Amino acid sequence: MQITNREKEDQITPILRQAFRPLFLLGALFSALAILLWGLALAGKVSLPVYGNIMFWHSHEMIFGFVVAIVLGFLLTAVQNWTGLRAPHGNTLLVLTVLWSAARLLLLFGENLPWWLVAAVDVSVLPVAAFLFGKMVLKVNQTRNLFFVPILLLLTVCNLLMHYGLHFGHYNIQVLGAYNAVFLVTLLMAIIGGRVLPMFTANGTMTKKAQALPWLDKMALGSLWLIFAVHFFNLHTLLPSQVMVVLFAFCAITTAVRVARWKIWITWRVPLLWSLHIAYWFIPIGLALFALRYAGIEITQSLAMHALTAGAMGNMILSMIARVSLGHSGRPLQPKPIMWGAFLLVAIAAVTRVFLIWFIPELTSQWLMLSTLAWAIAYGIYVVVYFKVLTTPRADGNPG
Repeated sequence: MQITNREKEDQITPILRQAFRPLFLLGALFSALAILLWGLALAGKVSLPVYGNIMFWHSHEMIFGFVVAIVLGFLLTAVQNWTGLRAPHGNTLLVLTVLWSAARLLLLFGENLPWWLVAAVDVSVLPVAAFLFGKMVLKVNQTRNLFFVPILLLLTVCNLLMHYGLHFGHYNIQVLGAYNAVFLVTLLMAIIGGRVLPMFTANGTMTKKAQALPWLDKMALGSLWLIFAVHFFNLHTLLPSQVMVVLFAFCAITTAVRVARWKIWITWRVPLLWSLHIAYWFIPIGLALFALRYAGIEITQSLAMHALTAGAMGNMILSMIARVSLGHSGRPLQPKPIMWGAFLLVAIAAVTRVFLIWFIPELTSQWLMLSTLAWAIAYGIYVVVYFKVLTTPRADGNPG
């Protein structure tokens, strides 16, 4: 569907023609810089004037700064394909991008700023994006994709919980907001991954697409919804540990069976594929670690969470933005060879942050430094390689 024309498109600077352009670029750049600053702060090399404290800043910004930027870039780009309507661009996209950027600066340098000012700017990003997305979906009555709006609003609530917990000194509420957001984004990855990964795998390996098993999808995604609901309403503190073990183990097993059917072993020649499969495998790994933790195994909640964040989110985001940036800029889905190294580095960052710290805890400081460095280099490579892709017109000459 022709939803724009050449004359109007030429009047818009290329980076503001689609949401993935500024939000992927700035999100990836912020991710690399934020993780480097976090590593330097851990090593005692820098003292950052952050809003709240350094622990709050790291957990908040990797979710509501980095991950949210990529989620919004993806959704506000995909909605154009889904609806056939022109997605946010030009000045509208500029306002959203500036709002997101202002929130990042306020949290990084907001040590002496009023908390309500920082929170107001930061919390407003998601509702604005939800409004832009929902308006397009409702205009064409596309109810199938309308569920993304409540997900964005639930993420807003999680963000509010973090700010509320920080300001009023309720650490448990602050953590609740962060962990709720992680489980919600994990659910989002499971839903989107289930939609695209079998198709990507079939197309990329020239093999038959794995047919979906509706009953398996319902069990895997339904148990993920239940995990989110249990934590959102803080029921995990009331339920017996045996119930939590069963819930997480069931979800881990069904999710693992789901991704195993997509055959990671046939993807090793295609970096854009094996990197996505590795990312998805970290979801059942993280869920299994939670099950083991509730069963009494000495696993910290942070370790299990990082399987979902550094593991699933970190790997899936890099792989997806590398793919989407090429496809939506009119280029073949053939990333530069150096991206193979970037995918490997972000996988190393995840393995180091989760498994090496677990198995060799006496070297935790060294593993943290290695993990942060590998992550920063991986996303730095993306920024350098894709800068031209994201800031110049489409290679195929089409508008957009």
